[in-house]
This record gives sequence, C-alpha cells and structure tokens, in this order.
Amino acid sequence: MDFWPEFLATSWGKEFVAGGFGGIAGIVSGYPLDTLRIRQQRSISGSAFKIFRDIIGNHGPAGLYRGMAAPLASVTFQNAAVFQIYAVLSRAFNFSQSNGDPPSYKAVALGGFVTGALQSFILSPVELVKIHLQLQSSSSNKGPVSVAKRICKTEGLRGVYRGLTITMLRDAPAHGIYFWTYEFMREQFHPGCRKTGQESVSTMLFAGGLAGVGSWVVCYPLDVLKTRIQGETQSSSGKYNGIVDCLGKSVREEGYRVLWRGLGTAVARAFVVNGAVFAAYEITLRCLFSNQAL
Repeated sequence: MDFWPEFLATSWGKEFVAGGFGGIAGIVSGYPLDTLRIRQQRSISGSAFKIFRDIIGNHGPAGLYRGMAAPLASVTFQNAAVFQIYAVLSRAFNFSQSNGDPPSYKAVALGGFVTGALQSFILSPVELVKIHLQLQSSSSNKGPVSVAKRICKTEGLRGVYRGLTITMLRDAPAHGIYFWTYEFMREQFHPGCRKTGQESVSTMLFAGGLAGVGSWVVCYPLDVLKTRIQGETQSSSGKYNGIVDCLGKSVREEGYRVLWRGLGTAVARAFVVNGAVFAAYEITLRCLFSNQAL
C-alpha cells in the first residue's frame, strides 16, 4: 500500500509519472494527424485533404480518433518508461561530467538511442493494433481488443510482433536524435536552462516540437515501410517478405516518392505532439519536485 507514495517521493518516481502525463498529452493532441499519416502511407493518391474529407464524410470527426484507445491505454506506461529509462541511461553514460551538471550531449544521444531500441518491444504490438484499426473499412467496427485477439488467433505471437525489427531500426536512431535535439535547442533558446531548469513554456514547446520534427524526418522512410508491413491483413498477407522486399516492391510499383508520402502531415503532427509531450513532462516534473505550479 505504501509503494506508490514511496516511489513518487523518489526522482525515478517523479520522472516516471511526468513521462506518463507527457505521453497522454502527445496522443490527445496529435492523433487526428496520425490517422491521416497512416492512411496516406497506405494510399495510392496520398492526398491528405482527400483522405480527411473521406474520413469526415464517412465517419464524422470521431473517425479521426479511431483506434486511439489502443495507444492511449498503454501510452501512460510506455511513455513513462521511455522517459524514465532515458533519464537513467543519460546519467549512466555521462562519464566525464560532474554530478551537478546536466548530461553531456553525447550521453543524451546514447541514452536516447538505447531507450528507443528497448521501447520497441512495448511499442511494436501497440502500433500494430492501432494501424489495423486506423485502416479498417467503414463497415468494420472492431475495437482494439477484438483486433488483438484476431491477430493472436490467426498469427500467434509472431504476428503480434510483426514489424518489431523495423520498429527498432526506426526508433533507436530516432530517439537518439529526438532527445539530443531537444536538449540542444532548449539551450539555444534559453542559455543555461539545462542546468537551472528555468526555461519558459514556449521554450519547451518549440524545442520539443523541433525535436519531434528532426527525429521524424530522419526515420520517415522506415516508418512508411513499417506501416505497410504492419498494415498487412489476412487477405494481403504474404505481399511483403521482409523489409528489403517491402522496400523493393514499394519503390518498383510507386517510385521513390512513396518513401516520403505523408511527410508533411507527419512533420506537422510531430511538432504539435512533441511540443505537448515535453511541455507536459517538464511542467509535471517541476510541480512534483516543488509541489507548486509554474
């Protein structure tokens, strides 16, 4: 019964809880743009406006939030774990700095890289279910539990972790760039804030937004391939025989532009989502440490 009060009283507990609030803020703020991104990556025309109009026409505004329960149900723990693991690893890789100084940029990048690789084991099954929900036809009203059960029944554990390798290839470097960009940009916007922690909310929003944009631009072609691999259904199963095969077939059928399809939507979403994530994380963290609002 005393676990949570004692855990929350520690630095680890505060970072864990703040990461959870950051994840929730990111999902709620950016999910409609994420739905557009997923559908663009699987479509032929790739027009965000046409896809948006079709979704609103067929399902109403709620269609933009289809499948949100799957990531929202797990995002608190997932994002909390990501920020907690990153905080621990960035400090562990900080070999040359004194205890009072913030982690070096090298330690930040290494901590982010390893964090991205580890979190893929949590994220991959969640995104698999989310993608299937976002791509399901208008006649289907299956929820996340139903979709997860179907995948388990028809494909087993291997099906649940379909796309794990490419998720890891995407997320390890992306997270290294993500955390490095945030720490670098916040210092540029507000010199000395990494040590004092006194930057403004606008600094958090813009530094977080730019961190999200930078990480997405670098990993975007891998994200397109991941969507196509994880978006396979029973009727299309076997179309792609791995990452290299998916890359070859996608480029051969639709040209190299397919690897950047939906990038504009993804970048817009990344700025909004990650600005919200870091702002919510930093504000929650300071409230927990000081017991006062900013």
